[in-house]
Amino acid sequence: MSSTLQAAEDAPLSSRMGRFERYLTLWVALCMGAGTLLGHLFPAGFARLGGAEVAQVNLPVAVLIWLMIIPMLLKIDFGAMRRVGRHWKGIGVTVFINWAVKPFSMALLAWLFVRHVFGDALPVALHDDYIAGLILLAAAPCTAMVFVWSHLCDGEPQFTLSQVAINDLIMVFAFAPIVGLLLGIASISVPWSTLLLSVGLYIVVPVAVAALLRAFVLRRHGEAGLAALLRRLGPVSLSALLATLVLLFGFQGRQIVEQPLIIAMLAVPILIQVYFNAGLAYWLNRRVGEAHCVAGPSALIGASNFFELAVATAVAVFGVRSGAALATVVGVLVEVPVMLSVVRIVNRSRGWYERGLPRTG
Repeated sequence: MSSTLQAAEDAPLSSRMGRFERYLTLWVALCMGAGTLLGHLFPAGFARLGGAEVAQVNLPVAVLIWLMIIPMLLKIDFGAMRRVGRHWKGIGVTVFINWAVKPFSMALLAWLFVRHVFGDALPVALHDDYIAGLILLAAAPCTAMVFVWSHLCDGEPQFTLSQVAINDLIMVFAFAPIVGLLLGIASISVPWSTLLLSVGLYIVVPVAVAALLRAFVLRRHGEAGLAALLRRLGPVSLSALLATLVLLFGFQGRQIVEQPLIIAMLAVPILIQVYFNAGLAYWLNRRVGEAHCVAGPSALIGASNFFELAVATAVAVFGVRSGAALATVVGVLVEVPVMLSVVRIVNRSRGWYERGLPRTG
């Protein structure tokens, strides 16, 4: 176990989330309000920012996305994949949930709620955009915040590290095909060149840069140097996320003011899919006999989303003013409170979970 992970495990539960993470929902809400207000006060300035594009990639948002993603990917040790055999059942359950269940369950929920349950209340012209944004949100598992969730439920750190490394590797090859398939099923036109460009810009290149930078820092400064770098870059990553939200809500402000219930309606399928996938992963781990310290992070990884990638891809593929971009931002808004509620459920149900494990010996 690395010293970085050991230090995190030794910290008390109340201190394992930094101030930014603990109050992320509040910061997100404030940035949504600020962006909406600024978009109304300075529409010309936001129009210029929205038009700063090269090959359909919005440059201000692209820079902010890189500042978000790369510090988070620095936490990933791809060498951890050598240890997957230790908890192969838990790994199998999580991979199944992340790649065979979650994207498809979200596509179904998005179609059901956007087109039918809330169809008359949502702008008909944006139905496809909203569905696409929800699919993008569920098509990639979270990579960084799951370390926080795992610590909060006393998860096995090596399992968490191995699972995240595997998911990142799968994401390089599977994200675009799954998104393309589900958008096609939903009869949404897939701009393949832009989607593949997004995969290159926001998955392949950041993963490569983070892996090379991590190796360089470890070689020159060791674990202590990497831990120091991660501490310095943590606020940069979340600040970039908040700045991105200000921009996106500046672009979306008029639509939000005219129909404020859009955010609440889009949150419903997100909440349902989080609890469904977390519960299914938790139950499957119990059925196959995995320890609670594996089932907890498995459920959390199975439920959480790589919202940074979803936002970036929605902006690149559908545009900064699109309903798809707005739908992914709703995922950011609900991420912290809903995942903390899953952590509480996992912790409080530990006795029930362990009573149902097969007896050994």
